[in-house]
Amino acid sequence: MDMAQVNSYEEWVELYQKLIYWELELENIEDQSMQEILESQKTEANSQFFKFIERNYKDWFSDEDRPTMSHTLFKDKIVPQIKKDDAPVMLIVIDNLRYDQWKSFEPIISNYYKKESESAYYSILPTATQYARNAIFSGLMPSEMEKQHPDLWLNDTDDGGKNLNEDKFLEAQLKRLGLSNLNWEYHKITNLKSGKKLVENFNSLKKNDLTVLVYNFVDMLSHSKTEMEVIKELASNDKSYRSLTESWFKNSPLLEMIQKSQQLGFKIILTTDHGTINVKNPSKVIGDKNTSLNLRYKTGRSLTYEQKDVLEAKEPKSIHLPTINMSSSFIFAKGDLFFAYPNNYNHYVSYFRNTYQHGGVSLEEVIIPFIVLNPR
Repeated sequence: MDMAQVNSYEEWVELYQKLIYWELELENIEDQSMQEILESQKTEANSQFFKFIERNYKDWFSDEDRPTMSHTLFKDKIVPQIKKDDAPVMLIVIDNLRYDQWKSFEPIISNYYKKESESAYYSILPTATQYARNAIFSGLMPSEMEKQHPDLWLNDTDDGGKNLNEDKFLEAQLKRLGLSNLNWEYHKITNLKSGKKLVENFNSLKKNDLTVLVYNFVDMLSHSKTEMEVIKELASNDKSYRSLTESWFKNSPLLEMIQKSQQLGFKIILTTDHGTINVKNPSKVIGDKNTSLNLRYKTGRSLTYEQKDVLEAKEPKSIHLPTINMSSSFIFAKGDLFFAYPNNYNHYVSYFRNTYQHGGVSLEEVIIPFIVLNPR
């Protein structure tokens, strides 16, 4: 497919899936030149995709012709599955799961489940958990969450956990969608202990129409990569990152939950809130002490940055993001860039280069999997 001809959100999904297909096909061949060609194609694709998002993203909030996005995912794709048949539904949201990572452990799941459908949807910007996952559960964009649920929404500068109210957001959305009568539960797994505990009590979930399971492992893995040298050694590139994900999955309580789901006859919907990208090149940014900390997006007052490196939203409301104060703006990093401050620049760059980050604009972060599975 000629990248210059790719001009719709459907075609970008198709192109990205083809690139992943070839990446996985070529993964084990020793011809380095083939992999280098593919890598340069991915870089070029991300450059073109950035321009596509720059041209179209804002319009998706007013156009009929738009992709399913984080805030419409529940209404567009999940509710039809809940209404489809009598089987209880297990919605598994694995935080920070890329399309290629899903492909790496799909063969394991296929021992227990057959795939009804595999599609993709677009994460909102920033491609970060506090924005994208809250948007999934609330069915609202961040500026609407702030307005309608000021007691539940926290901005970047606010203290406290930003994803502690997902169940309350979901409750409000189900009510809005006329699904208050659903029997449902929400569980968040943030460590091995909580995963094992849910496995022990799994049979009690059979009574639910909908069980929501948020699994944070992949997100912990990508964040810990910058903290733990061991992980940094294990996941230095996409191939090893996939391998690490697969190893984790094989030995995780999540696999046990999927096995038990099959025994109990659950339909599974498996998805994520955003992807992640291996960042390689720094882009200098200057902001005040209240500027957000994320390496792939920034929000704050009086930001100074390289214009060519970012998608800028000088008026956050135009893309349905909250304005923390009158002069706040958002910037999103393109391609494999990450933001670095001039202070301690060299230390900062060497510390974060070649780590997995999210929040910006790339195929890996924005185009993410949505899988429907039926028990074998």
